Amino acid sequence: MSNNSTVVGTSRGGGSLQQNRNSQRSTLLKVVILGDGGVGKSCLMNRFVSNHFDEHSFHTIGVEFLNKDIEINGETYTLQIWDTAGQERFKTLRTPFYRGSDICLLTYAVDDRTSFENLKLWKSEFLKFADVQEGSTFPFIVVGNKVDVPESDRQVSTEEAQAWCSENGSPPLVETSAKDTTNVEAAFGTAVDAWARQEARLERPLVEDTVDLSKQQSLHRSSCCMPVSGAESTFATS
Repeated sequence: MSNNSTVVGTSRGGGSLQQNRNSQRSTLLKVVILGDGGVGKSCLMNRFVSNHFDEHSFHTIGVEFLNKDIEINGETYTLQIWDTAGQERFKTLRTPFYRGSDICLLTYAVDDRTSFENLKLWKSEFLKFADVQEGSTFPFIVVGNKVDVPESDRQVSTEEAQAWCSENGSPPLVETSAKDTTNVEAAFGTAVDAWARQEARLERPLVEDTVDLSKQQSLHRSSCCMPVSGAESTFATS
């Protein structure tokens, strides 16, 4: 995975993401949000997609999804964001939709310790039903929602969440508030960045093994490979 980065209470609204308003080709990414019921998964999705927040929204039954077109680092993406029911009785409804996912947001509420302790269960469930070939490199993001609560109500510290990430593959940690918009855009931006970095790592061997046809005259002596592009460039696929 990418380095164990943390985003804590640093951005409200705005952010580095821009809604895509042009017609250039975009990369479709399926993003699944997992976590216990009541941690704010639907609120995160609705805040990100439509900048809407309903404090009294009902729990999701089964699954639902929304799309949003964004631009990050000059690349355009269509995020297909799937919100899943967190209750155990809906497990058979939600798990078939894990397949084909590109990114998974493991979500807990900072004022709900049980939801934090269940992150490992959610990760295991996803890996089992999503048919992920290499779980150690899949782009997971850990999202600690509801940082708007009073400090006295908080049950999971940033340091404890960071330690969990370090012990579980080092996914990035982003602390958010769907209520006041803190780091909502940063969470999805971090997720796309993690995916792009992983894609770049997966593609690099393919680039290195490509024959440079411009050097055909020397093929009888040695194989020629195309140079690898700079590590900082953002990789996108169709």
